[in-house]
Amino acid sequence: MSNNNQQIIPMLAYEDGVAAMNWLCDVFGFTENMRMTDDAGRLAHGELKMGDSLVMLAEPTPHYQSPAHHAQNCDIAAKWSTVPYIINGVLVYVDDVEAHYNIVKSKGAIILSELEYGFPGTRYRAADPEGQRWMFIQIEKD
Repeated sequence: MSNNNQQIIPMLAYEDGVAAMNWLCDVFGFTENMRMTDDAGRLAHGELKMGDSLVMLAEPTPHYQSPAHHAQNCDIAAKWSTVPYIINGVLVYVDDVEAHYNIVKSKGAIILSELEYGFPGTRYRAADPEGQRWMFIQIEKD
């Protein structure tokens, strides 16, 4: 496991953690830091980095349902999944949010909101294939 100075580390569950790690690196631009799989090939522990920040992933149980899967089977989850806002998601600071947005959109990510300008910074929201929600933001420097 990584030992950095980050005080809060998001830990996300995925139905297919290996595919999620690959997708998050390819589409959102994370870098793989660590991957541990069990004998069945399931992701026991994964770490992705962006800059000095870390996100952990795993496949907690074969019975876990991702937010996207759960919304297919639950009317209430389907309703709250229609809003573009981040519901139990991750906020990621990037240096060039417009370039990031263009790459992410071109690679087929689910865009929840187009680029928005104004306080607290330029931002957009996206979901990964399993329905985890992400907000990417660029804070303007004075």
